[in-house]
Amino acid sequence: MPRQYDTMKVLAVDDNRTNLHILQVFLKKLGHQVILAEDGQQAVDKFQSEQPDLILLDIMMPVMDGFEAARKIKASNTGHWTPIIFLSALNRDENLVEGLEAGADDYLTKPINFVVLEAKLRSMQRSLAMQSAAVNAAERLKTISDNVRDAIITIDRTGCIATVNHATETIFGHPGKDLVGALISQLLPATSGHESCLTEHYRGQADQADRPEHEDLAKRADDHHFPVTVGISEVQLDEQNFHILVVRDISERKQAEISLRDNATLLQNYFDRTQGEQQLALSLMEKQLHRRGLQDPRIKYKVTATENFSGDIVAASRSAEGRFYALLADATGHGLTAAICVLPVLALFYRMTRLNRSIDEMAREMNSQLKESMPIGRFVAATLVCLDEESLHGEIWIGGTPEAVLVDRWGRMSEQFPSDNLPLGIVESTQLTGKPRSFTWTPESQLVLYSDGLLEASNAQNQQFGEAGLRSAIANSSPDQRFSRIEQALHEHLGSTPAADDVSLLIIDCP
Repeated sequence: MPRQYDTMKVLAVDDNRTNLHILQVFLKKLGHQVILAEDGQQAVDKFQSEQPDLILLDIMMPVMDGFEAARKIKASNTGHWTPIIFLSALNRDENLVEGLEAGADDYLTKPINFVVLEAKLRSMQRSLAMQSAAVNAAERLKTISDNVRDAIITIDRTGCIATVNHATETIFGHPGKDLVGALISQLLPATSGHESCLTEHYRGQADQADRPEHEDLAKRADDHHFPVTVGISEVQLDEQNFHILVVRDISERKQAEISLRDNATLLQNYFDRTQGEQQLALSLMEKQLHRRGLQDPRIKYKVTATENFSGDIVAASRSAEGRFYALLADATGHGLTAAICVLPVLALFYRMTRLNRSIDEMAREMNSQLKESMPIGRFVAATLVCLDEESLHGEIWIGGTPEAVLVDRWGRMSEQFPSDNLPLGIVESTQLTGKPRSFTWTPESQLVLYSDGLLEASNAQNQQFGEAGLRSAIANSSPDQRFSRIEQALHEHLGSTPAADDVSLLIIDCP
């Protein structure tokens, strides 16, 4: 931004200390910063070290007079204008002329009229501000010109090239000196209506507003034609009308468009195939996941996937002997890869529950299968439950999933079951040392199972639902309302923010 010069750094030079003091007081009262010097040599030295904005310079001084000091200052100040105002008792015309020739910008005779001096200072402030704005504008234009990548061509009303920038030489392959004076048709042949477009502009028949960009074919020095966009605007310089053409080489863009068109069919076919495969995979997964056991009236469940496929599953089944089994599993990650990882667990669960196996056997068999087949870094956290409805006795095995809770009819947590094992598929089955936990229940109790996606569900403020949210939803709830209370609490917590991980919830009525 250009400087406004509301205050200035002023160098005051006079061999009379009384005069210097008066100047200093006056200038400070006007808000300026003051630097003092008592002879011409000091003035030159202070100018070089302090770089003041303006100099008030006495003429008659020892060591070096004001005329010589002004000449030295002007000679050394090549990059920026620093106005000099002579303050002197010499008032003859030849003194004034000599001062101006020495480089002074104004002259004020002593005794100083401070009203006039203040007016001259304000005038110099305006001039300095205008100079600063002009320098700033020139620097900005130079920066833009030095960095522009498009060809900028100025042509007169006859179509002759007046000026070109460096990018024009690069794009068209012609030296700039050869282009000045040549016809624009040398660069933009009349092969696509461009000539008529310019002719309209030349004859003043076109709209005075800048024309929008249009595409054309340009020609390089080697006669190679290439696509460009051309923007045209009209300006008046020195009472002459000129047109400015901004030409952009779009060869790469056109080639990219051709490549995109060539690949469009392949991409569409690939998309169609993957969509078909995804639909088939979804259909197979749905058939595997939603088996008859999940229709058991004693359970309520929900699995919410972050993608088309979920790495969380729930399953339920009854053995021929009447035992009730339930499974909640959560594979690492989410999406199709995670869903594939839980399929072996699901298959083993339904096969072994039909055989009335214990959940300890089931956990070890599932672990062996996953340890052999899963790549390193992939595993499945799981909770297995078995209820004997005749004896009101149950067993639960937890490996890597959050703790399960047994809730009584009034919504109080009567028992909690922490994870005693590692997730399935990490270590050998012989290293699974945790045994299932046994429990009993009172009438209308419920067992609540859930994945870590439920606890870690974060809202827009990055606050997790957590155990506090779950406990609050369960507290003082009746068995028939409990599931919907948890669902509603999670929905209110998330708002419009989607959960970052798959979420599963399973509530089992203990008969």
